[in-house]
Amino acid sequence: MVRKGLPLLLAFMAAPALAPWTQDSGTTARLRGVCAVDDRVAWASGADGTVLRTTDGGATWTRRPVPDSGARDFRDVQAFDDRDALVLAIGPGEESRIYATADGGATWALRHVNRDPDGFLDALAFWDRDHGLALGDPIGGRFVVLATDDGGATWTRAGLDMPEALPGEGAFAASGTCLAVQGDRHAWFGTGGGRVFRSDDRGRTWTAHATPIPAGNGSSGVFSLAFRDERHGVAVGGDYKAPDAPGPRVALTADGGRTWAAPAGPDARGYRSAVAYLSATSLIAVGPAGSDRSDNGGSSWHPLGDEGFHALATAAGSAWAVGEGGRIARLLLAPAP
Repeated sequence: MVRKGLPLLLAFMAAPALAPWTQDSGTTARLRGVCAVDDRVAWASGADGTVLRTTDGGATWTRRPVPDSGARDFRDVQAFDDRDALVLAIGPGEESRIYATADGGATWALRHVNRDPDGFLDALAFWDRDHGLALGDPIGGRFVVLATDDGGATWTRAGLDMPEALPGEGAFAASGTCLAVQGDRHAWFGTGGGRVFRSDDRGRTWTAHATPIPAGNGSSGVFSLAFRDERHGVAVGGDYKAPDAPGPRVALTADGGRTWAAPAGPDARGYRSAVAYLSATSLIAVGPAGSDRSDNGGSSWHPLGDEGFHALATAAGSAWAVGEGGRIARLLLAPAP
């Protein structure tokens, strides 16, 4: 199905409001994965086996269905252009799997199936077309990190000697952004223990570091990470069952994730499931109850709107956000006058 969308331009002001920047996705499925390739190409994914692609900046979105996957929940999508992409399905045991396409979603190949009944995949992230990671919840007391060096054709477990998980600690497959990479070797993932794990060698070894984001009850912790370089990054989260619970809901690092601090100024207004850099100093954080923006590297946040989204991705001066009921929105980034 193809439907028309209405991308709108929103100039960045000192305290902008969120204009109705919604596009028509042609689906009512809950969307939790989005990847922006450039200002024309983006992919989205979600419940009911939904995979969508636009090649015209969101004026039209088309379904790119994965065979025999109508009941799968694709929580993350990683795309390299309008033809090459991977999607990650969540679920216990063999429900967690990774598919790839090389022809724009006309056909798909199954690239990985989790064979451990205790396994559960959460997210994908790639440094380049060949090298990437997938994150899964702990098995045998340690988080599962899968590495690929051939574009996702094969996956092997890495980081077997990483620090042990805390009791009940897992990751959140809320937006596909609990796992982040930067440069050609740095990687991080956030957890429901309020911690961030970091690696400087493409996932071979890891260290774990505390953040001030409250955690530990199964519904709270670090949900999303973004890094603008190997040192400066931001984590967002909170409690999705109590979105207005006391924060902080944002944490910042300037040393590559070794130490984290709460913002000096106003915090995000509630639980946030995804964050992304718009520029070296501007960020957007989204959640089911609204969005916030920072123009000083995350040190303070102001409201951007009350429309809810689950996931967010930026590229080439554009940002896409996805959420409930097939909601897709685009923000065309323009400099303030």
